[in-house]
Amino acid sequence: MKAIIWTRYGPPDVLEIRDIARPEPKAHEVLVKVAVANVFPGDCELRRLDMDFPWSLVVRAHCGVLAPKPGAILGQEYAGEVVAVGSAVTRFKAGDRVFGATEGLTRGSYAEYVLTSGKAVVTMPENVSFEEAAVATVGGLNALHLLAVAGVTEDSPAQRLLIVGAGGSIGTMAVQIAKAFGAHVTVVDTTHKLERLLDLGADRGIDFTREDFAREGEVYDVVIDIVGRNVAGPNSLLRTLKAVKRGGMLVLANPPFSHLLLRLVAGVLTGKKVRFALVGYRMGELERLRELLRSGQVRPVIDRRFALDDVVAAHRYLETGQRVGNVILDVSGSGQPASVPGSHAARTRSPAS
Repeated sequence: MKAIIWTRYGPPDVLEIRDIARPEPKAHEVLVKVAVANVFPGDCELRRLDMDFPWSLVVRAHCGVLAPKPGAILGQEYAGEVVAVGSAVTRFKAGDRVFGATEGLTRGSYAEYVLTSGKAVVTMPENVSFEEAAVATVGGLNALHLLAVAGVTEDSPAQRLLIVGAGGSIGTMAVQIAKAFGAHVTVVDTTHKLERLLDLGADRGIDFTREDFAREGEVYDVVIDIVGRNVAGPNSLLRTLKAVKRGGMLVLANPPFSHLLLRLVAGVLTGKKVRFALVGYRMGELERLRELLRSGQVRPVIDRRFALDDVVAAHRYLETGQRVGNVILDVSGSGQPASVPGSHAARTRSPAS
């Protein structure tokens, strides 16, 4: 089978396409023929080993100290069709259309086939395409978890919510889910992403290249910071807390290690809660996400499509920061052309829209 092998830590060029042996399922495993894989920002961080200490040590321990382990494959999520099941598997059968997350940092979805134990995989709703399903798991489960930590649920009173860095895989899902739960949602991102976010249901957009959300005077019940230092600057924890009302909550999705150390002190000094949300892929949450997809309450956003052997170009594009939503690999070779996002100006959603 064809697979993208991750040979060393570094730029996109370290990714190589190779022919390797197709895996065979053991008794409790399922073999899936991958149709579409998502190119997630976390894949780029792993490829570069671009993360704060001590996270980098943890990754080296799992993936390889000086270089990735031989045969390491990137990719965190996918959609495809079951082609074989082990003798002890009862939940799936050959022909099932499934989507979910990979297991382990080096057994990824940039390949024609993926082995899974089935712990983070469910069958697809009939009204959802492979492309949509392939990008739903990581963004959707992280969005559900962040909102749950923040207390934004179906049963909670309507809240004023600010999402910093809303234009990516997690943010575009979080906007839709929060609106389905009745929250008033303001989003922060670059100019060309805001119109799409408003179309997804956001009530207001802030272009961080023109406005400083931390200084405009608005305060929110909950602020979810998906990108941390990248948008709000090097002192983003204290700056971002300015946008949280007293007694409100800041939820950190991807913080540098220094923010984890500072969060308790910052909370005491400001009278505001600071939480770090680390998602775990649980079957119940994945089934909840499937129902949100089935009902049409959320629709994953796809920015561009690349063929499997164009993975280097896909990583380069992702690292430009221009994407809105998700970048996918067409592993099965359906050959759909790339969609090119337009450049849009910021606007505020009218009450009637």
